[in-house]
Amino acid sequence: MSTLVCFHAHPDDECLATGGTIARASAEGHRVVLVVATDGAYGEMPKDLQPGESLMDRRFKEVTASAEVLGIARVEMLGFKDSGMTGWPQNSDPQAFINADVEVAAQKLAKILAQEKADAVTIYDWHGNYGHPDHIAVYKVGHRAAEIAGVKNIFEMTTNRDAFRRMRDMALSNPEILSEAEGIGDFDPDGPADDGNPIGEPESSISHRVDVQKYCDQKKRAIACHRSQITDTSFFLNMTDDVFRLAFGTEWFIKHGESGPPQDRWLFE
Repeated sequence: MSTLVCFHAHPDDECLATGGTIARASAEGHRVVLVVATDGAYGEMPKDLQPGESLMDRRFKEVTASAEVLGIARVEMLGFKDSGMTGWPQNSDPQAFINADVEVAAQKLAKILAQEKADAVTIYDWHGNYGHPDHIAVYKVGHRAAEIAGVKNIFEMTTNRDAFRRMRDMALSNPEILSEAEGIGDFDPDGPADDGNPIGEPESSISHRVDVQKYCDQKKRAIACHRSQITDTSFFLNMTDDVFRLAFGTEWFIKHGESGPPQDRWLFE
């Protein structure tokens, strides 16, 4: 069996971006390790924090619960501060992940990759899927760490922009889907995301189409673990199972050195 290390920016990214792939890998007997770059300090602030409990404490508990649902064997926090969204004052914090020295951060991740004898690592595409500064930093740090540790199988998680457009168009012609996938009819996948680029990548750039429909229940339950971020996750949880599988039953990756169009492939083939 193999070891997969999934490198993500914030607690909750693991289930939204790669939850099905993680659950599938674990179910097939592979070891999955989750490394989270930041503390998620600038997420939604819940109203039920207990005395002495910080948002970072809560989010660590939530990501630990999510990891248990998905079958993750080890969770490591890399120790950097959340950078916030593009243009936020937090971007200038010297401790923010986006201001970390890439070599220093990569050495920390590479140590884990080496400890685990990682066979594969997942990161994000070149612009962090939708331009989040911390996601872009994951791309840079992840590639360098894999180089240091000698991990050859690097998979960049992305969104299939063309598939998203087709799903949007289908939703516009289906009132039932449109009512459940709130806001999808107004979303333009070709419009600018956080960094001015469209979300994800076109099919011509994507190598792997991973079927995770069988694991959508686990993926949805993992999302539900992140209750402090309910305004971010309720969109996903309010969908019926059928619509959720339609929208999130496929996960998309670009294997470093390869391109599209995407084929039905598994990370461990």
